[in-house]
Amino acid sequence: MLDPMALVARLRARVMKLFRLIPILAVAFFFATPSRADFADGIQAVVNDTVVTYGQVREFTEPAVEALREQYAGQQNAFDQKLTETFKDSLDQLVERQLILHSFDTEGYHLPESVVDGLVQDRIRDRFGDRVTLMKTLQAQGETFEEFRKEIRDQYIVSALRNKNVSQEIIISPYKVENYYQTHQGDFKIEDEIKLRMIVLNKTSADDTNTVNLAREIQTKIKGGAAFADMETVYTQGSQQKEGDWYERTVLRKELADVAFNLKVGEVSDVIETPESCYLVLVEQTRPSRIKPLGEVRDDIEKTLRTQDQARIEKQWIDRLKQKTFIRIFP
Repeated sequence: MLDPMALVARLRARVMKLFRLIPILAVAFFFATPSRADFADGIQAVVNDTVVTYGQVREFTEPAVEALREQYAGQQNAFDQKLTETFKDSLDQLVERQLILHSFDTEGYHLPESVVDGLVQDRIRDRFGDRVTLMKTLQAQGETFEEFRKEIRDQYIVSALRNKNVSQEIIISPYKVENYYQTHQGDFKIEDEIKLRMIVLNKTSADDTNTVNLAREIQTKIKGGAAFADMETVYTQGSQQKEGDWYERTVLRKELADVAFNLKVGEVSDVIETPESCYLVLVEQTRPSRIKPLGEVRDDIEKTLRTQDQARIEKQWIDRLKQKTFIRIFP
């Protein structure tokens, strides 16, 4: 059997003859490259006898790049830092993927080719419609059908083993739910709420005085005895629910919250003017701050605990696989 270090040297030498190793810090530059065929490449990791290349990590990370660019627009340093973190996370995920695939090969599992054929046909039908469209798409991406088929097989194996080793082991007991609820009361606190009806009149411009005058006329009618609900039905514009809705202070825009939370039940505001609209609000009910009852949040707590347990169990599983598999990460 070939010594692991000799294997690494041989694999690295083979790739380095073709490509120059690219440091992770240069990752932002290469995300401008459009196609698989154009990827600059180099070894990022070796898992047993499988190489994880820079191009594979870059391709895996690419879907997140546009979202990062949008989120950190105008913040180049923050974008570069987040991109590097995302790239590292992608590398970790690809290494874990190879660990799982290696465990499949060494622990006696078997996936019949007929099952893979069925998975491939399902993917073609669901995503491409027919084989001709698939082949054209693969050609445009610089990918072969064999690579496409192997990717589907690997995805199925990884998903199946994760389910077997992680998801099926998790049982969330009522005691764990109740204990989490008692120790995280602040997460379930609802601030003071008010139930409002609103009359909303949209301005045609910031200095639109006609809309302001109309709002004052409506206010006068209400003070004269007209029902707020009737005025709301006739005049309101926008998406406010006619039967009223409950609001916390932080949900309302500041101009509305500052007025509404100082009104008494049954009281109608003066005209509240913003650059875009004029408002009249009626406070129908108030509700003091409270902690949501357990029955209302039980499902959310179970999901949180399940996610936490999955992360813990999966880490333990991956750590066990790492102890049994040769791994080398390159800087």
